[in-house]
Amino acid sequence: MGFAQVGAESGWRTANTISIQEEAEAQGIELKFTDAQGKQENQISAIRSYIQQKVDVIAFSPVVETGWDAVLQEAKAAGIPVILTDRAVDSEDTSLYETFLGSDFVLEGERAGEWLVENAGEADTNGDGTINVIQLEGTTGAAPAIDRAEGFATAIAADPSIEVTASQTGDFTRDGGKQVMEAFLQADDTIDVVYAHNDDMGLGAIEAIEAAGLEPGKDIKIITVDAVKDGMQALADGKINFIVECNPLLGPQLMELAKAVVAGEEVEPRIVTEETTFTQEQAKEALPDRQY
Repeated sequence: MGFAQVGAESGWRTANTISIQEEAEAQGIELKFTDAQGKQENQISAIRSYIQQKVDVIAFSPVVETGWDAVLQEAKAAGIPVILTDRAVDSEDTSLYETFLGSDFVLEGERAGEWLVENAGEADTNGDGTINVIQLEGTTGAAPAIDRAEGFATAIAADPSIEVTASQTGDFTRDGGKQVMEAFLQADDTIDVVYAHNDDMGLGAIEAIEAAGLEPGKDIKIITVDAVKDGMQALADGKINFIVECNPLLGPQLMELAKAVVAGEEVEPRIVTEETTFTQEQAKEALPDRQY
């Protein structure tokens, strides 16, 4: 298997990589692994290298949704099946890949928004009758960033007092989340809620909020997506208010899918991973056994 990973931008991604590497070894699958460092051109050249090496199957988590048709056509012409993991591609030709294994990012965004609608009373920290939300987006053009924003917007439409007043990418990194949050805090003193597309950006936002002399989780409510250990600890500590899980441990499912595809078996075109959500109490219960 040739696997082209996005990079190592977050705790989630590191856990995802370890799961894939360990499961390949456990199942006796030779893994050729590339870290694309967040650049699409690096992923494309890695996939071309796998095609030249005549691997049995290629899997990758696309950095962005668009611009894959040419290289996937090359894999198809070489008779090498492709599996998308974690992130989808935006292509009209679905014959270019066998299946997509990953989360329903729109549903994740909806779950985040639904929690906010249900807890709108508490979320109005300024007491002005409106809930000003700032959004820390994932990497521009990436499937989770697009879908988590869309799902959230759909859910909060149920309550006209909730409004996303500013939205900017923090590139799924802790530093990015911190820098964007610092700028937002300087520009606006009416922020009620931060919705971060991943835990790492939320953790960066916490640093900025504390540096501004405010209390995260109280003065500004925080909702994130992922449920990695650091995020769950912040939730248990009351600095984050709600986390929507995105499970990174895709290795076992991916290796089973790869074996089926290489054997010529039919597989479902879309396989969704099972995920939940966490409140503070649930995070405290889950933390001792958390694998990532």
